[in-house]
Amino acid sequence: MSITQVQLAQIFAQSCRKTILQMTANAGSGHPGGSLSSIDYLSALYTSVIAQTGEPVFISNGHISPAVYSVLAEMGWVSKKEVIDGFRKKDSKFEGHVTRQVPGIWYGTGPLGIGLSVACGVALGYKLKKNKRTVYAIIGDGEGNEGQIYEAMNFAHKFGLDNLVVAMDYNRVQLSDKTATIMPYNPVEIFKAGGWNVLEINGHNYDDIFEALDIAREKNGSPTFICAETIMGKGVDFMEAEGIQYKATWHGKAPMPEQIIHAVEQLQLSADEEKILKNFRKKIKVTPSVFKPIDFASKNSIRSGKPKVYTGDVLTDCRSAYGAALVDLATLNKEVVALTADLAGSVKTDGVQKKFPLRHIECGVAEQCMISVSAGLEIAGFVPFCSTFGVFMTSRAKDQARVNDINKTNVKMVATHCGLSVGEDGPTHQAIDDSGSVVGFFNTMQLEPADPNHCDRLVRFIASHAGNAYLRMGRHTIPVLTRDNGKPFFDARYEYYYGRTDVLRTGTSVTIVALGGCVIEAFHAWEVLKTAGISVEVVVASSIKAFDHTVFDSIKKTKKVLTVEDHNPYSGLGGMLARELLTHGISVERYEMLGVTNYQLSGTAEELYRGAGIDADTILAKVKQMV
Repeated sequence: MSITQVQLAQIFAQSCRKTILQMTANAGSGHPGGSLSSIDYLSALYTSVIAQTGEPVFISNGHISPAVYSVLAEMGWVSKKEVIDGFRKKDSKFEGHVTRQVPGIWYGTGPLGIGLSVACGVALGYKLKKNKRTVYAIIGDGEGNEGQIYEAMNFAHKFGLDNLVVAMDYNRVQLSDKTATIMPYNPVEIFKAGGWNVLEINGHNYDDIFEALDIAREKNGSPTFICAETIMGKGVDFMEAEGIQYKATWHGKAPMPEQIIHAVEQLQLSADEEKILKNFRKKIKVTPSVFKPIDFASKNSIRSGKPKVYTGDVLTDCRSAYGAALVDLATLNKEVVALTADLAGSVKTDGVQKKFPLRHIECGVAEQCMISVSAGLEIAGFVPFCSTFGVFMTSRAKDQARVNDINKTNVKMVATHCGLSVGEDGPTHQAIDDSGSVVGFFNTMQLEPADPNHCDRLVRFIASHAGNAYLRMGRHTIPVLTRDNGKPFFDARYEYYYGRTDVLRTGTSVTIVALGGCVIEAFHAWEVLKTAGISVEVVVASSIKAFDHTVFDSIKKTKKVLTVEDHNPYSGLGGMLARELLTHGISVERYEMLGVTNYQLSGTAEELYRGAGIDADTILAKVKQMV
């Protein structure tokens, strides 16, 4: 039996529609409306392109998981029975929004706007590697309300991503009402103004869809936007009737099992149609890989290089040490790329910009897009270091970092100008709660260096170890920490591991655990206390999420603890170390925390440290109270 491309896609979509109804009805929840409106485009894409090329498809509107899972089942890549029985059920990989656990899903999404930026990152990564593959993305029309869509649109145009094809399921209905009521906008005109190739099609007309896909693959220097006019609930009478009237009834509401009986009967394939799909599956040339994350914080193949040692007579800042280490890493590893958001000189990625301009990716003032693009670059085989100020990284782009954490990516977030160290810029730019933003992430390391040498080792460590990382540092210059003999404390022989703590100076009465720019303040306090005959131990922490035996052994010895940090102590070192002591059964006689407990105004770092009580004099006074 001969069959046309259109007939195959129609049969494929019909079977998918039946599955969509069955899985949402069985689950009692889900998003059938948009799944049904987008299934014709997805069926055409997968039967005509993906079945032969295996090229990546990113589902930015992750709630249309019923459509996507039904497609993957029809391709024979996952079990249809498991999809229907397990959708949205406990212990099933078929979650409510698309997830990387399912073969054929390249990146798990949910919060709207993120997936398009990830697709941009993959498309750029392919360009850099001269990989001729095309990247496909699906977005929803309500998703167009999100600012990150605008950021990604500009990014794709800037980098000439003509290997990126984005289709919008334009059913004109959002979660609670029609788009014209919720937030009217014109996606066609917006993407035209953004410099994209724009194609307007009937998203249920297969001739239109196939023609658009053919045109989109003709690369001409610009990305392609396909605006597919669709009807929510298409193909199921009682849902389509609501969709035609732009009612949001079936956006996020599952049908009752009894409601779908007649529709399922109508969508049932004939024996000949079943045979056509069976024969189609035999001709599929690709099998999707199953995502297998590398063990968190385990060694990877990146060469970390020879550590740079800053001597005691050098006065510099950690961000400069970061920039120098990053250039070294990029020189040794062609996979290393740097991204920034209009701050290359400030965050010191400009060294990579000068030496490896193609591997320095300027994202503009679009931090959310930058974090998600980084995930895409990682999927394409790169190790991305993305840098901006701490306030922007963890407040504005926290959601993007969280979704990367869920996806177990390998994105290195390096934030500078953190804490009161930023100084005169004032409280809007003083990141004093940024580390707290990543405390709850399960697949992201948190680190903070105490001086330029420490920073160099931490940068090389996160590059050469798997998993996301958030490395924060201040802006002001910090003296190199030294041993009693004047040689660098973090010397060429120093080997860092995640959570390592180090005794900078020994003592017996109090353990001062300091982090980042406050370590030198603790050291200066130690010097004065020593002359006064008060013996304290100074321990350098490197993270608020991981601690080793060194700090615990010190606290067991002294029984008194003072934490010092350029951060809110309740979501920082003070609070986290206290928790660790409790869980390890380590009792103390006294526990005090010095940190930033109020917003500060403008001033130098030194003035602000004094004002907040995280300077050497305050440490000195607090220790005297404790002993």
